[in-house]
Amino acid sequence: MFRACTLPLLMALSTPANAIVIDGQIVRQSGQGSFKILDTDIPFAVGADNFDTDHLYAFDEDQNIVLDAPIRVDIGGVEGEIAAGTEVASHYVFFDSLSGIHYGYVTFDAPILGIAAFQDTMGATDFLANTSVTYISTELRGLEEGDLVWIDEDVPERLWVYWAGSSPGDYIRVFTEKSVGALMM
Repeated sequence: MFRACTLPLLMALSTPANAIVIDGQIVRQSGQGSFKILDTDIPFAVGADNFDTDHLYAFDEDQNIVLDAPIRVDIGGVEGEIAAGTEVASHYVFFDSLSGIHYGYVTFDAPILGIAAFQDTMGATDFLANTSVTYISTELRGLEEGDLVWIDEDVPERLWVYWAGSSPGDYIRVFTEKSVGALMM
């Protein structure tokens, strides 16, 4: 027989953990955008200039997947890879503006392991995409020349971007560790 205080603990332990986007901000920009977290419970399409705003967007993809094989990343990782057997959560960050520049950040609730920033690494990690999101013009994903992305050295859960948007925009995939915080919810 369960005591009243035991049941909530068991329910918390049975809830799947998610490393999630927790916040972000545009620090400086040439437009009028803000940071937006997209809800993947409501289907939408990303890519091919279908947003055309000055906003910086992020959403969560597949969560807490144990990698069967190593994945190559453009930023972070160990020697450009995240090892097989690593449990990762995947997130998509993008800026789909017709023209504009912004400098800002996105913060996750777990440290960033690596970033896929170009078409080949993004395509190779599409198995971590969110199934309720439609990804269009995937051959045009990645960063454009002059765009910068980096992991904050002092806050490893924070991703910084300096992006100049033009058609079709800037798109990256961010891999974080499994979320410890979500286990406590």
